[in-house]
Amino acid sequence: MIRIAFAGKGGSGKSSISGTFARLLARRDRPVLAVDSDPLPGMAYSLGITVDDRPTPDDVVVEGPADGPRWVLRPGLDATTFIDTYAAAGPDRVRYLQFGNTWGHFSTLQRGQHAWSQVVREMDPTTWNLVGDLPGGTRQAMFGWAKYADVLALVVEPTAKSIHVARRLRNISKADWGPTDVVVVPNRVTHPDDVCRISEVLEEPVIGSVPEDPSVTDADKLALAPLDHSTGPFVDAIEQLVAVVESTYDSRDPAPTDGVA
Repeated sequence: MIRIAFAGKGGSGKSSISGTFARLLARRDRPVLAVDSDPLPGMAYSLGITVDDRPTPDDVVVEGPADGPRWVLRPGLDATTFIDTYAAAGPDRVRYLQFGNTWGHFSTLQRGQHAWSQVVREMDPTTWNLVGDLPGGTRQAMFGWAKYADVLALVVEPTAKSIHVARRLRNISKADWGPTDVVVVPNRVTHPDDVCRISEVLEEPVIGSVPEDPSVTDADKLALAPLDHSTGPFVDAIEQLVAVVESTYDSRDPAPTDGVA
């Protein structure tokens, strides 16, 4: 199962990319759970899901044991049941979970984040391909919000600020819990030199390039998912990105032995 998290500077386009990636992955007959852990959630829009600010309900989280996490799922509510009950259904059979937002009290957001951590830690790894949209910037990602991911995809615009954030985020690979792969996805590219500059500075594998596509902005103005409005270069680039990530996972599979040890 693919487990990928998209990170980057706020406004870099990671929500549009992650939501479109999730749907295109699902179209390859893969069950996909899209996870939005950003307190300023935007993944639902890029998925084409008509839910707005649907965080974890307060009553599903209770205080944890004295020697354990501050908040846990209430007794009798496991990760599978949580997903079945609270994940919104979206196009292409994608399921979507939003764990918190900045509209409520901080304690509500904190409870939601603990619930998110428990769900992704305890969910059946053979059931879902997991596509996550991390909060913009470095703080949450550095504190372990990407622990579930095998692949951390850094979405980088060809700007100094975006590249600077990505340089910090790539250090996640040094953590004990770090992902297997850290890769770079240049976004809003207008010239081949943009990709070269990003690659030279970050010194991480560039696995795709997403061009500037006005139809994505048009879709946003119409409150539509990019995939429901555009068949242009943005969608083509994400389709290629999905193929690259899928082939990377396939290459990790051991060769069949035909029963021979």
